[in-house]
Amino acid sequence: MTEKKSKILVWDAPVRVFHWLMVLSFAGAYLTSDGERWRLVHVTLGYTMGGLIAFRILWGLVGTRYARFSSFVRAPSSVIRYLKSMLNGTPEHHIGHNPAGAVAIVMLILLGAVLVTTGWSIYNDVGGEWLEELHEVAGNLMLLVVGVHIAGVMVASWLHHENLARSMVTGMKEGTPSEGIRRPWRPLAAAILVAALGFCWFQWRSAPSQVLSGSVTLENAKYGSKGHDDDD
Repeated sequence: MTEKKSKILVWDAPVRVFHWLMVLSFAGAYLTSDGERWRLVHVTLGYTMGGLIAFRILWGLVGTRYARFSSFVRAPSSVIRYLKSMLNGTPEHHIGHNPAGAVAIVMLILLGAVLVTTGWSIYNDVGGEWLEELHEVAGNLMLLVVGVHIAGVMVASWLHHENLARSMVTGMKEGTPSEGIRRPWRPLAAAILVAALGFCWFQWRSAPSQVLSGSVTLENAKYGSKGHDDDD
């Protein structure tokens, strides 16, 4: 007997919280990448993004069915076949991430890791100017991948006749009951949200008052204005 299709839970709450926190963290970090005035915000969001990436890698190994890398990372031939099906107007349907979306997700995680690593190195004076260039290139590449990913979601939503962006909010997609996941893992999602907000609050509270008022840069507050004067 064929199962009747209905709305099923596909994306657990931790995956959804990770997704939207990454959107906010990257957007905020990118917009505050120039100038010293917003350096504390930039650094805080970068560290937040690093924590989120670490969680996603772990959750990709031990998480729910469609959160695991094993469920959506496919060979290049699968990606090519899926793209051809989209061009033909009859795209393959996937309950979880489709092969093209999987490529974007892996690239975003890798580029995000490069951004965080190079950003930390630059902030702690480890390495040379080449790291600053790599950091900037990685940021621009990540922005490009984000743009392509958004365009892909829009096209796939139209071809599949389903709102893929909304499913990342509700966690629900159309499928048979046996294809859905059992638990939303809301407590874990709440813990991730609290940890991210708590870290941002701690960074803000522990920052020197001169940095918050804009009278002193984060770099001067970190090393001390006297040390910079001696260098001159």
